[in-house]
Amino acid sequence: MSAFFNGGLTLAALIAGLFFFHYHRLSQDRFFLLFGIAFVLLGVQWLLSGMFEIDDHARPFVYLVRLVAFLVILAAIVDKNRGQGDG
Repeated sequence: MSAFFNGGLTLAALIAGLFFFHYHRLSQDRFFLLFGIAFVLLGVQWLLSGMFEIDDHARPFVYLVRLVAFLVILAAIVDKNRGQGDG
């Protein structure tokens, strides 16, 4: 049952990433590009969690992918709000 949920989470994250890439293509806004990259990274993290039996030694590397995804989201938010405090 765990593999089923990991597969669903992987699919959902990759579809969300594709939507963000689509909106980036329409608007050329870097915010959507960074969010698309972050969701693809989250999909990869769920894929790795579901495909491999991860022991305690490899678990930090899988969570490192999640950390990078969240840092990309944070960078996208900071980049979007930078310079908009003028008025």
